[in-house]
Amino acid sequence: MKRVERRQQQKLTGRVWRKVKDKKIIMKVIVGASVFLLCCLLVFNIFIWKSDVSKLEEPTPQPTIIYDQNGEVASKVTGSKIDGINIDQIPEHLIHAVIATEDQKFYKHSGINVIGIVRAMTQNTMSGEIVAGGSTITQQLAKNVFLTQERTYTRKFKELILTKKIERTYEKDEIMERYLNQIYFGEGAWGVQRASQTYFGKDVSELTLGESAMLAGLIKAPSILSPIKDMDKSVQRRDLVLSLMEKEGYITPNEVKKAKAQPIAVEGKKIDEYKGKYPYYVDHIIDEAIKQYGLTENEVLSGGLHIYTELNPAIQNTVEQVYNDNELFPEGQSDQLIQSGAIFINPSTGGISALVGGRGDHTFRGFNRATQLKRQPASAIKPLAAYTPALEQGYEMYDKLPDSPINIDGYQPMNYDKRFHGEVTMYEALVNSYNIPPVWLLNKMGLKSGINAVERFGIELKEEDHNLGLALGGLNEGVSPLQMAQAFSTFPNDGVMVEAHAIQKIEDADGKIIAKWEHNETNVTKPLVAQEITYMLKGVVEEGSAKNAQVDGWEIAGKTGTSELPFANSGGAKDHWFVGYTPEIVGAIWMGYDQTDEYHYLSGTGGMTATKVFNEILTESITEFNQKEFALPLLAKQLKEQEKKEKEQKKQEMKEMKKEKKEKDKEKKEKDKEKKKKQKEKKDINKDKEKKERDKERKDKGKERDKEKQKEKHEKDQEKKKEKKDKEHE
Repeated sequence: MKRVERRQQQKLTGRVWRKVKDKKIIMKVIVGASVFLLCCLLVFNIFIWKSDVSKLEEPTPQPTIIYDQNGEVASKVTGSKIDGINIDQIPEHLIHAVIATEDQKFYKHSGINVIGIVRAMTQNTMSGEIVAGGSTITQQLAKNVFLTQERTYTRKFKELILTKKIERTYEKDEIMERYLNQIYFGEGAWGVQRASQTYFGKDVSELTLGESAMLAGLIKAPSILSPIKDMDKSVQRRDLVLSLMEKEGYITPNEVKKAKAQPIAVEGKKIDEYKGKYPYYVDHIIDEAIKQYGLTENEVLSGGLHIYTELNPAIQNTVEQVYNDNELFPEGQSDQLIQSGAIFINPSTGGISALVGGRGDHTFRGFNRATQLKRQPASAIKPLAAYTPALEQGYEMYDKLPDSPINIDGYQPMNYDKRFHGEVTMYEALVNSYNIPPVWLLNKMGLKSGINAVERFGIELKEEDHNLGLALGGLNEGVSPLQMAQAFSTFPNDGVMVEAHAIQKIEDADGKIIAKWEHNETNVTKPLVAQEITYMLKGVVEEGSAKNAQVDGWEIAGKTGTSELPFANSGGAKDHWFVGYTPEIVGAIWMGYDQTDEYHYLSGTGGMTATKVFNEILTESITEFNQKEFALPLLAKQLKEQEKKEKEQKKQEMKEMKKEKKEKDKEKKEKDKEKKKKQKEKKDINKDKEKKERDKERKDKGKERDKEKQKEKHEKDQEKKKEKKDKEHE
C-alpha cells in the first residue's frame, strides 16, 4: 500500500518538477528573447544614432535673383537641377494631395508605417521578389537623398535606419519641405517648383486644386502619367487623388466636383524669361561676389541670394543688340571671328551700367573680354601717361611742342602718317594723335612722372613697362576695357576716380545683408587738369581721329588707339580701341582677334571701327542721359584768354594780310605802271617805225614816180627827136 502511495507521490512530484522545469525554460526563452530584442533595439538605435543625415541640413538649392539699378528683377542664375522653395510658398492643397496619395498617416507615424510594411512584405513573399515597398514620405526622402533605387533588403534596412534618424532630427513640416523639393515629377523636373513651371508654366504658389492633384499623382510613375505624354491617364490619376483627398477629409465633394470640371492647361516646359539673361554681366557679378566678398561659386549659384546691381537694362540691352549686329564689325576670317568687348560705367558712382564680353556664342563663366582681356592700349593711354602729368607740371594746352625727328638712346618714335609737322600745340598733338610730342614730353618731365600718373589711374605697371614707350601704350601685359573705362571716368568726374563695381549689396535667402559695396574713390588729379583733358579729348571727337564717335547734339570726348602688329605689315593692326565719354557715361570698346598672326589682323585704325560701335550704342541709349554738354567752369578764364589771344592773333594776321595786300597792290600798281610805260614805249617805237616805214614808202613811191616821169620825159624827148629827125629827113 505504501509502495503504491510512494509511486503515485513520485509521479506527482515528477509532473510538478517537469512543469517547473518547462516554466524555467520558457522564462529563459522569454528572458533571452527579451535580451535579444533589447540588444537588437540597442544596436538598431546605435545605428540610428551613428547615422549621418546632415546632408539634409544643406540649404535646398535656390536660384539667385539679380536686380538692376532700379530694384527690378534683371536675371536669375542657378547651378542646380532643383529650384528650392520654402514650405510657406507651397499651397496647402498640394501638401494634402501628396499626403493623401503617398502617406496618409504622415503626421501620425514616426517615420515607419508598420501596416504598410507588413502589406508590402506579404506581397513580396507571395511574388517571390521585391515588388512593393510600403515606403512613407520620410522613407522616400531617405532613399532619394542617401540611397540608390535598388530593391534589396540591405538597402531597405539602411532606409529604415535613416528614416528614424530623419524623424528624430527634423519636424514633419521640415521633412515635407525637403521631400517636395527633392522628388522627381518627370519631364526633367525635380521638385515642385520646377514641376509647376514645366507642366503649367506658373509658380507653385499659383497652382489650382486640380493642378496640385495632378502633380501629386505623378509621383508614383512620372514617365507614364505625364500629362504631356498621356493626358487621359494623367486626368484619371488626378481624379483618383481628388477622391483620396475627399476620403481623408481634406476637401469636400463639391470641391472635388469643381476641381474635376476645371480645365487643365498644360503649356509644356516654360523657360524662365530671366534665366540666362545678360550672361556676360552675370558672369562678372559671380566673379565679383567670389573675389571681393568671399562667397563660393556654389553659394552664388544655389544659395537663393538676392544680388542688387548697378545694371542699367536699357543700356545693357542696347549693347547686346549692337553686338549681335555683324554689320557693325569688320568681317573676320572663316576660322576666327573678330572679337570685341565693351563696358560702360557711370563716372559719378563707379557703377557698371552695362558690359558685353564677346561676340558669338557665350560660355558660362568663360573668357570675358570686357573685364579679363589684357591688350596694349596704344594711343588711348596718352592722356593718362603724358598729358595729365604735363598739365600737372605747369604745361598748358596751347604750349608749343616739337614734332620733329628725335632719338633718345636709340628710341626713335614715328607718327602714324610717317610725317613731321614741326612745332604743334599740345592740343593739336592730342587731337591728331601725334606720337613724337608725348614721348618728348615724358622724357622732358622724367619717366617717373608718367609711371606715377598711370598707376594713380588704377593701372598697375611692371618693371618692363618703365620706358618711354609707356607714352604710346607699349605695355608688356596690357589693360582691359574695364581698367580703361575706370581710368577715363576720372575726367568727367573732375579728377576723382570712383572704383568700378557691379554689385551694390547681397542679401541671403532670408533678406539679411551679407555683403555691401563700400564707396571707394581716389583723387587722381586736380579738377582743372581733368577739365583741360576733357576739353582736348572733346577736340579729338570733333576734329580729330574720333570723328566717327560724334552724336548730333551731344558733346563727346574720347581717345582712339591702334596697336602695331608683332610682325612686319605696314597696313595692319593688332588692336583697335576707343574710350569715350559724356558727362554721365564712360565707355571703352576693344576690338581684335583672340589669336593674331599673319592671316588674322585688323585693317585701318580704331577711329574707323571701335568709334562706330561706341556711336551706335550711345545713339540707341541716348534717352538714358540728360546732360548734353560738359561743364568746364575752371577753363573759362583760360579759354577766354586763349580766345582773346586767338582774336589778337587773327587781328594781327588780318593786319599783316592787309599790309601784305597793300604792298601787293602797290607792287601790282607799279608793275602795271611799268607795264603801261613799256607798252607805251613799245607803242611809240612802233609808231615811229610805222612813220618811218610810211615815210620810206612815200619816198620810195616819189622816187618811182620821178623815175616814171623821167622815163616818160625821156620817151617824149626821144619821140620829139625822132619826129624832128624825120622832119629834117623829109
